Amino acid sequence: MKIIHRLREVWNYRELIRNLVARDLKVRYRHSVLGVAWSWVNPLLMMLVYTMVFNFLAGRSDQPNFHIFVLCALLPWNFFSTSVGGATASIVGNAHLIKKVYFPREILPISIVLSNLVNFVIALPVFFGLALVSGAPITRWVLLLPIPILVQVIFTVGFCLFLATLNVFYRDTQIIIGVLMMAWFFVTPIFYPITQVPQEAELFGITFNAQLWLRWLNPMASIVASYQDLLYRGAPMALDFMLRTAATALIVLAVGYGVFLRYSPRFGEEV
Repeated sequence: MKIIHRLREVWNYRELIRNLVARDLKVRYRHSVLGVAWSWVNPLLMMLVYTMVFNFLAGRSDQPNFHIFVLCALLPWNFFSTSVGGATASIVGNAHLIKKVYFPREILPISIVLSNLVNFVIALPVFFGLALVSGAPITRWVLLLPIPILVQVIFTVGFCLFLATLNVFYRDTQIIIGVLMMAWFFVTPIFYPITQVPQEAELFGITFNAQLWLRWLNPMASIVASYQDLLYRGAPMALDFMLRTAATALIVLAVGYGVFLRYSPRFGEEV
């Protein structure tokens, strides 16, 4: 009942969420020459860098339209990593508001995630335009795109609520998460297909299915692979892994929100 009441309260503050999202978007592009166009330019520049590094310098990939393959994974990863970085510091960074005004504290990390979701959606037309120019297939399966987006939002919000809470009590969290996100990037199939991960690997004398465990232990691997299926391969998602990832995302949201609600009354004292 407490959670239902809290969710109703968050809904009542939806106008504040909208204003915070708008503020974040305005601040992000204030005094920049290109403005919101950076939502298109930034992923394109990163795509060019990764294409040069992983397709030419590190050996040519056998993936056709490698730049499209990278971009369709890079966009959701940027959404996730930028959300995590911003939301982790959202409570501490808004200490002046927390100490002066009452509102549901979870609004702060949620607004960060939603503002990055807007950036992600803004960047999608660039992907579709580049895919059409490059001759990459855009099939009817793209209509299922809202499913991985919803699963990713659920997972990201839950993860961010947990990290935002942790950062209030342990400020090292921001530093540590920066390092972890870099490692997380390389174990997520962004510049290589998940099928390239060996099904049989050996670690400390134990043989295991590395590809399967990567999907199970890294929700972003399944999420990114789903984007690649829909946007790059023009095929349906692997339904079993997507359902398992959706269940994982809901568990992460429940745990993250539970931790947040338990410790949020102490935020005013700690920040």
